Amino acid sequence: MIRSLLFIIIYSCVFTNLIAQDDLLSELEEDLGSEKQYTIATFKGTRLINGHTVKTREKGELEFLISHRFGAINTGAYEFFGLDDSYMHLTLDYGVTDRLNVGLGRSSLDKTYDSFVKYKLLRQVNSGNGSPVTVTALINTSVKTSTDAFVLPNWTTVNRMAYASSILIARKFSSSFSMQLMPVWVHKNRVASPEVNNTYALGTGFRVMLTSSISLNGEYYFRLNAPDFPDSPRYNSMALGVDIETGGHVFQLQLTNSRGMIERAFITETTGSVGAGDINIGFNISRTFQLKH
Repeated sequence: MIRSLLFIIIYSCVFTNLIAQDDLLSELEEDLGSEKQYTIATFKGTRLINGHTVKTREKGELEFLISHRFGAINTGAYEFFGLDDSYMHLTLDYGVTDRLNVGLGRSSLDKTYDSFVKYKLLRQVNSGNGSPVTVTALINTSVKTSTDAFVLPNWTTVNRMAYASSILIARKFSSSFSMQLMPVWVHKNRVASPEVNNTYALGTGFRVMLTSSISLNGEYYFRLNAPDFPDSPRYNSMALGVDIETGGHVFQLQLTNSRGMIERAFITETTGSVGAGDINIGFNISRTFQLKH
């Protein structure tokens, strides 16, 4: 309980301090010289596939993101190759400043609510002195509210909470190729053996532009301290997808072994084995609204 309260206090302090820091960083960058040119469109969307990208929404922008993950293709024709079974995640992502985003989400998987703060620390520079990469920090908190005792024990709200912290590091090598590294720490307040409270993972992802509006994306998360689940194995999350940009929409179609769509779920709770054919069809579709000019 004390750990949760401390996290919430730190979460609030970070949120308020980053707004002031964002203005200061912008002023400092202006003072360093007007010849500096920053890299844009490292990724088309704020999500690579399951995980976040370094992209943040600009000030006053509101993104509405709808994500679906269907059942495994190997369930056969009776389940319409997984399309009869699906989970959905809804997210609202708002740009407080060009660098600072806040978001709220709700997933039908275990009736999970989540929120996040995302802040762009560094921006890649094309010309002039500056950073060779874009770096974005992400803090996420979530709570499962399912009443299904078979799926989730009769734990308190604090027991059901989890937190994730990640540093997203990306570089746009050319107009057609970008890569990203995502070291992640996931903490769950309470777990059942043999699961561990703290999971450390290293994710990597890429984007290859096929046309001016279509790209091929991939991501993989390797758990550094994965426990052994003899009865119900857990696997590293992997995914391959295609992004299609159509004006104000970005449509993402993907294949993945994960059905969860937030860090705690796809990093620590992926039960699908690619080798066994547990591949799920999924998609993300986003629409951005300009609330402030």
